[in-house]
Amino acid sequence: MTDTTRERQGSNLSQTPAVADVRLEDVVKRFDDSTAVDGISLEIPRGSFFALLGPSGCGKTTTLRMIGGFEEPTEGRIFLGDQDVVGRPPYKRDVNTVFQSYALFPHMSIEGNVAFGLERKRVPKDELKGRVAEILELVGLSGFAKRKPRQLSGGQQQRVALARALVNHPRVLLLDEPLGALDLKLRKQMQLELKRIQHEVGITFVHVTHDQEEAMTMADTIAVMSGGKIEQLGPPTELYERPATAFVAGFLGVSNLLPGTVEGADAIRLDEGTVVRAVLNGRSGQVAAGVRPEKISIGAGGGSNELPGTISETAYIGVATQVVVRTAAGTVQVFAQNMDAGGRIPAPGTNVVLSWAPESTFVVDRADSVMEEETE
Repeated sequence: MTDTTRERQGSNLSQTPAVADVRLEDVVKRFDDSTAVDGISLEIPRGSFFALLGPSGCGKTTTLRMIGGFEEPTEGRIFLGDQDVVGRPPYKRDVNTVFQSYALFPHMSIEGNVAFGLERKRVPKDELKGRVAEILELVGLSGFAKRKPRQLSGGQQQRVALARALVNHPRVLLLDEPLGALDLKLRKQMQLELKRIQHEVGITFVHVTHDQEEAMTMADTIAVMSGGKIEQLGPPTELYERPATAFVAGFLGVSNLLPGTVEGADAIRLDEGTVVRAVLNGRSGQVAAGVRPEKISIGAGGGSNELPGTISETAYIGVATQVVVRTAAGTVQVFAQNMDAGGRIPAPGTNVVLSWAPESTFVVDRADSVMEEETE
C-alpha cells in the first residue's frame, strides 16, 4: 500500500483518538415477542479486528445488521465515531459490508465490480483507476481486473468482495461470515489473508462467525454471545485461558469441568474428595474446576493437581492423541501431543494418574456448568 493511501485513510479515521469507531449502548432488538438482542453495550476501538462469536440464534448477526443499518434497534443507541446513527439508512453510514454470498455483479468485470461504489460517488476517473488498481494489488488480484466473477474461484471472488468494500475507505468494515462458503484449507488461508489486510489498511473490522478457531485466529477482541447477551468480552488468550462461564469454556474449545466446593483460599474439594488447587479470585461455595485437555499430563509430574483414573479410549488425531479417562470425578479428556508418533500413550484399560498445574485451572459457577451439560 502506498503512502498516499495511508494518508487518505489516516485522515479519514483521524478524528478524536479517544472516540471508539463503534459504540453500542443498551441495544435491544425484538422481533414480535422474541428478543434477539437483549441489552448489549460494547465499544470497538479504532483500527481493531473485533469478532462477534456465538452459535446460531445468539444475536450476533442481528447486532452486525443493526450496526450496518439493515435493522433498527428496538431500544438503545448505536454510534459510529461520535455520531448516533440510529434511523440512518445503510448508505448514509460510513460502513461497508462483505456478505457470505459475495453479491458480485456477474455481468461486470472485476475492475467494474470494485469501481462500482466509487463511480456512484463520482470519484474522478484518474483517481478511481488508481484506487482500484491499488486495492486489487492489496488483495492479490492485480492481474484479474478484466475477468468476470464466473472465471474466478470462490476464494478469489471473496477477495473481490473485500476489495469492493475497502476501496471506499469506510470507517468500519462489517464481515458477515465471509468465509463460510469456502473449503477448510482455503478458509484457513483466507483467515491469515484477512488479518494481513486489516493490519495494512488499519480500518476497523467487525466480523461475525460461529467458528471459534476463526475468531481466535483473526480477532484482537472477541465478544462471545449467547441468548442475545454478551457472555464475555476480551482478547482471545483471556477468553480461552480464563473463561468466565461454562458456556464460554465450552464454546472456545474443549473443557473438562469437575464439580466441587471451595475449600480455603486456593483449593477446591471435588465431589469425590480430591483436593485441587486453583486461582479462585474470591469465589466461594459450589463451583466447577476447569482445565483444558492440552494442559493435562498423563503421569505424575505435570503439576501439583493429581487425579487417578483409567483410560477408556484413545483416538489419533494427527498433532495429538485424544485420550478419554474415566475418573471418580467424571470423564476427563486429554490431548497428548504426538512427539513420537503417539508411542507414549498407554492402552485403553490402563490405570493412570492425570496431573496439571494450579495456574492451568480456571473456575466457573457450578450451576452454570450443570446447565451447560444439560444442553449438550
